[in-house]
Amino acid sequence: MILYPCAKINLGLNVTEKRPDNYHNLETVFLPIAVCDKLVVEISDVEDVPSEDNLVTKAYKLLSQNHSLPPLHISLTKDIPMQAGLGGGSSDCAYTIRAINEICHLGLSVEQMRRYAAKLGADCAFFIDTDSENPVPAFATGIGDIITPMKPLNCLKGKYLVLIKPDVAVSTKEAYMGIKPQKPQEKPAVSILRPIEEWKDYLTNDFENSIFPKLPILAETKEKMYENGAIYSAMSGSGSTVFGIFDAQPDTSKLLLNTSCSKYYVQTIRL
Repeated sequence: MILYPCAKINLGLNVTEKRPDNYHNLETVFLPIAVCDKLVVEISDVEDVPSEDNLVTKAYKLLSQNHSLPPLHISLTKDIPMQAGLGGGSSDCAYTIRAINEICHLGLSVEQMRRYAAKLGADCAFFIDTDSENPVPAFATGIGDIITPMKPLNCLKGKYLVLIKPDVAVSTKEAYMGIKPQKPQEKPAVSILRPIEEWKDYLTNDFENSIFPKLPILAETKEKMYENGAIYSAMSGSGSTVFGIFDAQPDTSKLLLNTSCSKYYVQTIRL
């Protein structure tokens, strides 16, 4: 079986409170996008899975604790950049659960697969029943594990999405250290129902306040997006990707001019 785990962007990300377990509650809208890894899962004579640190392997081992699984060959080809705020590892994890459920005939429901996924990562559950060919957004709360599907964002149809990840990394721990939890003026699930032209006034990513001063290249990249016609731009998740939404396909070379970094991951997608 060949699957293509997709990435996501965050439309708004608000950290609302710190929990007694030291995790944080948040509110965000996840939107799947057509940047994908390649995952191959096959029944084999000998177990052949990626390294222990890989979420794909952790998903396999988690399922094997409660189910008698045959030896599997699992291979992963990465295209989604790491530590980018695009959810690549979480997506790989969820798609592995989906693939094993199908080829091993486990009969798990979507909700059961989500519960398994949530044990391995806060946003893994989102990817259990979504893909880039059916880009339905979802409102996520809790630590990112409580998923409420939303209606498709028809306002984005035909728009261009540009992803730019400078060659810098942001650790999740570092990102949360600078956060001061607070309630947003409006939930992201409400803000995205406004005209896109109003998103920049209502859809905010709280991590920008703490990360931009430490990594000014990200602030520069966001500024370049707006200078070159972006309707909306923001950092995705707690990673180091800045995205912009445009009416027309922009010249990405202009987005990279006069910034303080020389190496970038750049991707343009028609929504």
